[in-house]
Amino acid sequence: MRLLFTPLHLPSRRGGITLPNRMVVAPMCQYQAIDGCATDWHLMHWGNLLNSGAAMFTIEATAVLPEGRITPNCLGLWDDCTEAALADHLQRARKLAPHTAVCMQLAHAGRKAASAVPWRGGQLLSAAEGGWQPVGPSALPHLPHEAPPHALDAQGLRDIVAAFVAAARRADGMGVDAIELHCAHGYLLHQFLSPLANQRDDAYGGSFENRIRFPLEVFTAVRAAFDGVLGVRLSATDWVDGGWDLPQSEAFAKKLKEAGCDFMHVSSAGVSPQQKITLGAGYQVPFARAIRASTGMITTAVGLITEPEQAEAILQAGDADLVALARAFLYEPRWGWHAAAKLGGTVDANPVYWRCLPREAQAAFGKVSVAQR
Repeated sequence: MRLLFTPLHLPSRRGGITLPNRMVVAPMCQYQAIDGCATDWHLMHWGNLLNSGAAMFTIEATAVLPEGRITPNCLGLWDDCTEAALADHLQRARKLAPHTAVCMQLAHAGRKAASAVPWRGGQLLSAAEGGWQPVGPSALPHLPHEAPPHALDAQGLRDIVAAFVAAARRADGMGVDAIELHCAHGYLLHQFLSPLANQRDDAYGGSFENRIRFPLEVFTAVRAAFDGVLGVRLSATDWVDGGWDLPQSEAFAKKLKEAGCDFMHVSSAGVSPQQKITLGAGYQVPFARAIRASTGMITTAVGLITEPEQAEAILQAGDADLVALARAFLYEPRWGWHAAAKLGGTVDANPVYWRCLPREAQAAFGKVSVAQR
């Protein structure tokens, strides 16, 4: 049995969802929004990847506040305008594809906000360049030469919690199947976890219990407002001595499980330019394996997973329950079709595409038939 093409049930308080296979499209920033609003780029991008054969598609990091965007061109969900644009484009994209679960990643960039898009250098923007004042757990810049963010006060923390809750309710209203809170890659919630970015001297800094306090408050508040599938994307390590690490990640994941977390999506890095990463195929899979083993939670592995056989091996070894790919799906938007053909599995496809399969892949869509005259 090829595990990549077996179903998996994601539980939730409202009953959960059953995925027909174990392939997930990981969230990928597109930097194509206008004032936070989805555009026709998103319609094309989402429609394309909803036709990928993956069981679940994850919408890119979606800012819960304007100042929480990574760049001025990032997607948002903080008011009626951003909600209407996102809901409209998502509804239209879903009509163009087989039923595919949609997960939305909710995020706040913290001190990494107000940056240029990657193809324009990705560095902090001045106000004259369209930037704004970032915020963070402490007045510590991401790069030494940058102006520091404003350290969040008690009211600022409350406002961000409320923004995550409001965005979750908006996402639920437009029919997403799952929500993922972004606690990775050096953005705000990860900044609170890491002693490299969090040097507060109040109840939100210092000890492990204090550093996890704000991310847990955000999760708990969203959990109370949203009874669908709710998970967390976590950077399991900063790859810096003295930073956030795997043992802390395992302990934090256990706290999340107690608070009602339904799945963990395990990544790494992003909080410090001092990170020293040992890259290689599946280099983050051991982190997913460790968190899955220590918590018993449904866990998603991601990171330089490119080949169907590699994804299958991860599942067969019990390293993860789901396998997520990002750049591989950008490069090959029908990656799921190719995986089915190579491993002998089947995926759903829009009937418009049924007649496209080459002879060697005729079984990839299951028992389908077309005729014309």
